[in-house]
Amino acid sequence: MKHTDIAKVLHDPALLGKQVTVCGWVRTARESSTVAFLEITDGTSFSRLQAVVDKASVPLDPECVKCGAAVCVTGTAVKAFRGEGTELNAAEVTLIGKCPSDYPIQKKRTTLEFLRTIPHLRLRTNTFAAVFRVRSVAAQAVHRYFHERGYYYINTPLITASDCEGAGEMFRVTTQPWNARYADEAQYYKEDFFGKKAGLSVSGQLEGEVAATALGKIYTFGPSFRAENSNTTRHLAEFWHIEPEIAFAELGDVLEVAEEMVKYLIGAVLDECPEEIAFFDRFVEHGLTEKLKHVAESEFGVVEYTQAVALLQKADRDFRFPVAWGCDLQSEHERYLTEEVFRKPVFVINYPKEIKSFYMKQNADGKTVAAADLLVPGVGELIGGSEREADPEKLLVAMQARGMDIAAYEQYLALRKFGTVPHGGFGLGFERFIMYVTGMENIRDVTLFPRSVNNIL
Repeated sequence: MKHTDIAKVLHDPALLGKQVTVCGWVRTARESSTVAFLEITDGTSFSRLQAVVDKASVPLDPECVKCGAAVCVTGTAVKAFRGEGTELNAAEVTLIGKCPSDYPIQKKRTTLEFLRTIPHLRLRTNTFAAVFRVRSVAAQAVHRYFHERGYYYINTPLITASDCEGAGEMFRVTTQPWNARYADEAQYYKEDFFGKKAGLSVSGQLEGEVAATALGKIYTFGPSFRAENSNTTRHLAEFWHIEPEIAFAELGDVLEVAEEMVKYLIGAVLDECPEEIAFFDRFVEHGLTEKLKHVAESEFGVVEYTQAVALLQKADRDFRFPVAWGCDLQSEHERYLTEEVFRKPVFVINYPKEIKSFYMKQNADGKTVAAADLLVPGVGELIGGSEREADPEKLLVAMQARGMDIAAYEQYLALRKFGTVPHGGFGLGFERFIMYVTGMENIRDVTLFPRSVNNIL
């Protein structure tokens, strides 16, 4: 159907006085005996277009004034009668799709909890349409940031035989019937599609390191899967992952890239989604705009894990989880550090090796690894990264200490044999970033169809 995007009608002054045709859904409608006002959206703009219908001269199907109906309107674009902006003096209104009275999204305010039960319709609300426009802009900015800096975009496998995190929280991939019976596990997997145990990838990092040690600077941006039984507002079983890997880089270089990238993405959202951010600031998180500007303009802090633990132990705060050297920092600890101690984003670096992954570079003290987590106000951890262990002997010892299947990582180990170099990278959970820039408090509200424990609508 030939039509003009509503965003263009609203923002292009060259269309004033011209006849245009728009298509969209009726968000609200009001009418008298002589005139009807239809507010229409097609998803291209946060603002809606008002179509004014003179019922004496323009036939109007009663179905066209029902909330949710799809319509096509042809008319003249004119300056809005009240305030700034553009509206449409309708010459023809055509019904495209009826919407019955049991349409669940009406003018009355609905809760986010209710909208999660109708993911196929919730994008038609202001909140979710705004979330996904921001998400689209941020995704484009990810590719733009890395492309402008000479990184290559790599697509890593979603099906893998190795567990990047070594934690065993993988979804199994199989073609075996549900009632398959074998004498032992080895025979079961031998008869499976790949002839060995396979699962959905928890991260593209290991394959990304392969690419980085040939192409220099790469990034991946795709889905990851974790079978973690965490029914929280910050966890999903399927999420999108931004993971750069950089050859000839040490931990400090990784931190510089992470800081620059976060600021770049926030800047893009502020520049390209002003209406959406203003909406979130007003209705979701008061002060959001200032928070984002503060992050974009701040120099991120850096604190050693050991020092961070000391700060937490001195805090006049009754933490739910006790703090001691060697513990994994919890969300309450992370938020205290970034919101009350530093009052800006901060990297916590050099964690105890026992609580971090096998692939992280072991520091000279023998107790810590060159790891870093970026903590931000309001969320806590946003990024996790490290310099990777380049010494094959140290890497092998770390893997053996965790009881890992060395045979599954032969290619990864071989990278340390043939021209090894210092290298590093990080991972940013894209949904958590979208939560941060929109103020949305539940990760299920920033992905189209959330996959979590007992939830696969």
